[in-house]
Amino acid sequence: MAVTLELLDYDFMRRALTAALLTGLTAPAIGTYLVQRRLALLGDGIGHIALTGVAVGLLTNQAPLVTAVIVSALGALAIELLRAYGRTSGDVALALLFYGGIAGGVLLTNLAGDSVATLNSYLFGAITTVSDSDLRLVWILAAVVLIVAIGLAPQLFAVCQDEEYARVTGVPVRAYGLLIAVLAAVTVTVSMRTVGLLLVSALMVVPVATAQQFTRSFRTTFGIAMVLGVIASISGVGASFEYDTSPGPTIVMIALAFFLVTAPVGAAIRAARRRRLPFDATVEPAHVPAVEHPHEHGDDCGHAAVPHGDHVDYIHGGHRHASHQGHYDEH
Repeated sequence: MAVTLELLDYDFMRRALTAALLTGLTAPAIGTYLVQRRLALLGDGIGHIALTGVAVGLLTNQAPLVTAVIVSALGALAIELLRAYGRTSGDVALALLFYGGIAGGVLLTNLAGDSVATLNSYLFGAITTVSDSDLRLVWILAAVVLIVAIGLAPQLFAVCQDEEYARVTGVPVRAYGLLIAVLAAVTVTVSMRTVGLLLVSALMVVPVATAQQFTRSFRTTFGIAMVLGVIASISGVGASFEYDTSPGPTIVMIALAFFLVTAPVGAAIRAARRRRLPFDATVEPAHVPAVEHPHEHGDDCGHAAVPHGDHVDYIHGGHRHASHQGHYDEH
């Protein structure tokens, strides 16, 4: 408590805590969609190309945060279009962003007359150097990301869960896919002064992975991941102040610690669920002719019985099945 009050005595730490709060909210919010869409590394790729945006700002004497937003958004659109329309697979397109972003950032920084060391504050974060103008822009960008991520949650979830089904139901899949990519790019730039471009992807993914240890619904995962992101970000800033460490790596290590602590608990919970319901009752059964299953199930057959609707299924041979009109329904 004393450490918290001491933090609030300094203007730069108040700005740092505010930036950490916004980062902790936005990064897991968009990360939930990326994980659901199996694009967990997209944030890492965008982080690399945002480095080129920072270098463009240094070269043109513009605010690096603004140029990073523009360049990373263009890069995110490019990766999404390549994935959708090109022959380049998603992982290859991400690799292009990785290499091109780093190379472009270093090259343009050299042309601007700055050393590569200038990029360190963007690569690994420098939350204590956030200015008032930076914080105002972060507020605006974070508000936009959160409003869209929460307000369009049903549509964005539909696209992430099953693109084909969403397309059949009339959802503009391509437009929402591009929107997710742009939101990820904005989130990366919001977070780059907090955790750094090389570490931002961790804050987008790790809280989501931690939340999934206990939850099965998208909405609950979304909310818990944001809470965990805020806790990791705020406590990371406090710990870095107390122990004189870099805020970005400290935040990420705390987030990773949450996952390592909860993973065994989550595994135990899932095992308990499987014991209570050994098979998923929602799975469509396969019809197997009765002649292929000579064993007759009954009260004295020795196999576990599971009530299922208006009949009883028996667990046998790794399956759950029941006699039904001359055949067996196997789950």
